[in-house]
Amino acid sequence: MDPLGDVTVWTSVQALFFARAEVAAALGMPEQTSMVHQGYLEPRAAVASVDPLGDVTVWTSVQALFFARAEVAAALGMPEHRVRVVAMPVGGGFGGKFVLLEPLAAALAVRLRRPVAVVMSRTEEFLATTPAPQAVLELKTGVRRDGTLTALDARVIFDGGASGGGPVGIACLLLAGYYRFQNFEVRGYDVLTHKPGVGAYRAPGAVQASFAIESQMDEMARAIGMDALEFRLKNAVAEGDPMPNGQRWPKIGLRQCLERLREERGRRRQRAAPRDGVRHGTGIAVGGWLGGIEPSSAVCRLNKDGSVSVIVGSVDLSGTNTAFAQIAAEAFGVPVGDVQVANPDTDSAPYAGSSGGSKITYTVGAAVKRAAEDARRQLFQIAARELEAAVEDLELVDRAVRVRGMPDRAIPIRKLATLSMEFGAKYEPVFGRGSVATTARSPAFAVHLADVDVETETGRVRVSDHVVVQDVGRAINPAAINGQISGAVAQGIGWALLERMAYDAEGRLVSATLMDYALPGVEAVPAVTTTLVEVPSDHGPFGAKGVGEPPVVGAAAAIANAIADATGQRFTALPIAPEGIARALSPERR
Repeated sequence: MDPLGDVTVWTSVQALFFARAEVAAALGMPEQTSMVHQGYLEPRAAVASVDPLGDVTVWTSVQALFFARAEVAAALGMPEHRVRVVAMPVGGGFGGKFVLLEPLAAALAVRLRRPVAVVMSRTEEFLATTPAPQAVLELKTGVRRDGTLTALDARVIFDGGASGGGPVGIACLLLAGYYRFQNFEVRGYDVLTHKPGVGAYRAPGAVQASFAIESQMDEMARAIGMDALEFRLKNAVAEGDPMPNGQRWPKIGLRQCLERLREERGRRRQRAAPRDGVRHGTGIAVGGWLGGIEPSSAVCRLNKDGSVSVIVGSVDLSGTNTAFAQIAAEAFGVPVGDVQVANPDTDSAPYAGSSGGSKITYTVGAAVKRAAEDARRQLFQIAARELEAAVEDLELVDRAVRVRGMPDRAIPIRKLATLSMEFGAKYEPVFGRGSVATTARSPAFAVHLADVDVETETGRVRVSDHVVVQDVGRAINPAAINGQISGAVAQGIGWALLERMAYDAEGRLVSATLMDYALPGVEAVPAVTTTLVEVPSDHGPFGAKGVGEPPVVGAAAAIANAIADATGQRFTALPIAPEGIARALSPERR
């Protein structure tokens, strides 16, 4: 043991990381999470070419169109207008596909004066990309017998790899942010190591923080004999409560989600009778995400056939184009089938931020709404002159603008569009513009309830049921939101039970292929029950909030709490491997 209390063990052992976890558990050491890869289906790839004038075009699978252009231009020492980035369909990103190969491909193309393709193998993906960082979190908490939280003392350490930049600040903020601690001190450290530089992975820093604080919340509830859900409800923050950074929580739905989960838990059917060699456990956990903010713009163009084209600069990574079509249709007043959404390259698209951080619908969607409303105003101005009526007396019904109360005085949208797009037309074409620079976040929370079956002989864990209650602000596309939640639970199972980028004592990665790095298969993911709670945002389009990150944050913590409930043992390191559970439940340990 060194002067700081850290322990080093020299031993002849076959399972290096398992040994570390066992020693940590025996000594009551801090919560730990492993380095985890985003696990996207499509490896990174970028193609670059140079035209005869020296301008560069890059085709790439990327989440951040304009950021990629800026990075390529900076690397080449060129002005941004001479770099064009074309975003290709993204085969999975989860925060991992911002910029990596694009400057390299562009530099090679400039040097060779010919097109260049750079494509990573799966092993190169593990060795040289930007995974989620390993973390160590030490917590001490105080609680009264009535369930009132009195104190939190925490130290948060992230492995920042060779370049640093781990999400320490986010982790520290959320660690002390979910609940009302009367006193707290949280210290964060970003440590440089020989490993690859880390990056974002769906709610960076939040999964690690939630695993630590939610494990601790369960332990405190058990110590004072209080129901874990009621304990959280007693202490959960609400609108107006102070955040750890001194600001106030805006409108949030954490307490509403906990209350709805209490209702869901009360309605659940009786569990199956216990089987020999199998233990059942149930765990709950909270997960939250502050939500991203970034200026955005969009345009909305009326076409000659009466349809509407929406043009945005975001990458359609998770079906956000469908939400944009719905937003534009509602704001303009036409069926959603009459709206098409386009995502052109950096030479043609209006500015938008990266597709990540749960902010695209929140920011770009707001710009789309303004653009559609602007286009509608322009259309009504044309109709008012043609119908000889005041704008405020018009309405749009069944693809026609008409005078209220006088259905016979109407002009189809198609005809109005033609009046602004034909030779000698006296009206300007309808071309709506929308821009936003929202600076207020709209945090969102999700609460999980997980059921697990644990085989006592093998330590194998099966997640048999999973319930998620999430505040979505306003569910613009409920089907897509449910898909986001189900995918997040699958990733949470990976965090909790399977995924770990392991290095040996010489610093070599020993899980550099998909044969060595375990991802959850379809058989490992149960049917997910989702309940959507709507606490509308004051800033998002029609009250919408970002929905991508919140559902992954508490998933691993809920599964870990369920395992603790089933086994009576608290496992403090993710993933929770079967051999560790089996050893904890072995007769000699009992």
